[in-house]
Amino acid sequence: MVKRSEGTPEPTGRPPSLADVAAQAGVSHMTVSRVVNGAGPVRAETRRRVLDAIDRLGYRPNSLARGLATGRSRALGVVALDSVLYGPASTLFGIENAAREAGYSVSVASVSAPERTSIVDAVENLRRQGVEGIVVIAPHVAAGRALEIAPREVPLVAVADTEEAPVPVVAVDQRDGARRATEHLLALGHRTAWHIAGPHGWLETRAREQGWRAVLAERGAPPPPVLRGDWSPRSGYEIGKELLDREGVEAVFVANDQMALGLLRALSEAGRRVPDDVRVVGFDDVPEAAYYSPPLTTVRQDFLALGRLTFGRLLRCIEGDDPPGRSIVPPELIVRESTGMRGR
Repeated sequence: MVKRSEGTPEPTGRPPSLADVAAQAGVSHMTVSRVVNGAGPVRAETRRRVLDAIDRLGYRPNSLARGLATGRSRALGVVALDSVLYGPASTLFGIENAAREAGYSVSVASVSAPERTSIVDAVENLRRQGVEGIVVIAPHVAAGRALEIAPREVPLVAVADTEEAPVPVVAVDQRDGARRATEHLLALGHRTAWHIAGPHGWLETRAREQGWRAVLAERGAPPPPVLRGDWSPRSGYEIGKELLDREGVEAVFVANDQMALGLLRALSEAGRRVPDDVRVVGFDDVPEAAYYSPPLTTVRQDFLALGRLTFGRLLRCIEGDDPPGRSIVPPELIVRESTGMRGR
């Protein structure tokens, strides 16, 4: 038979309540509420007894109930689309990091397909949980359109490279990142730069292609046909094998690092040396990019800065003083050996 330690309550089969904590600590229900919500004066000794009781019971405050009592749940929601991909996953991490530093909890609703109804349903489900505000990570065109019909009873901010959203928007400047990548390749003396783009329907795909085209037009460089992948290394590998049959392929800007990895593999198998025969630039600066063979020149997105900026705008929306508009995080070109330069 297991002996129970002194002061440990008998199990009840239900989660401990505020009343259980009050009984365990020998204080009133109101005193426990003040400690949990940080509202009102409580003597240090009394606070310690309440906190000890919370630890013994394993009590966890109900955020919705606490929000009803204080008017602030200190909980945020995030609708995340394609959160298994590096960009959306890193964006989510940046937001969670900023919220955690400020003492906010985050509830995540993952959406597998960019359908308007699924995104709207996710927003509505988070709203019912009592969150103070919601971030929609909306890298897809359909996700941006869903914001037009999403519930407005709770403040919304979108992470999306668009100027057409009806809510405040935060984004890394994808066009500028593509411009930097393309200008870097042309500055190395190449007549033009090929582009392996992402799939149709993605805002990043569109923005990066626009930045690439703009630089070629400004320099009077002939634009090669766009080759389109699906963000995966496999698609970069297959496109790389196709490029081997094309003439004049000396510089390639790839829309993400995973596809660039596949391209590097295809070139290596064919005996095409990087950077001697072909120079390659990626996008994202995934943690592995510095260890590709050769190390990859790429465009870095500062996802921690993106998360802080997004969180800050959402807080201003909650306080009612942040009208719709677009905030931008600048990208950075990281030069490594895939373009013939030593990494920094």
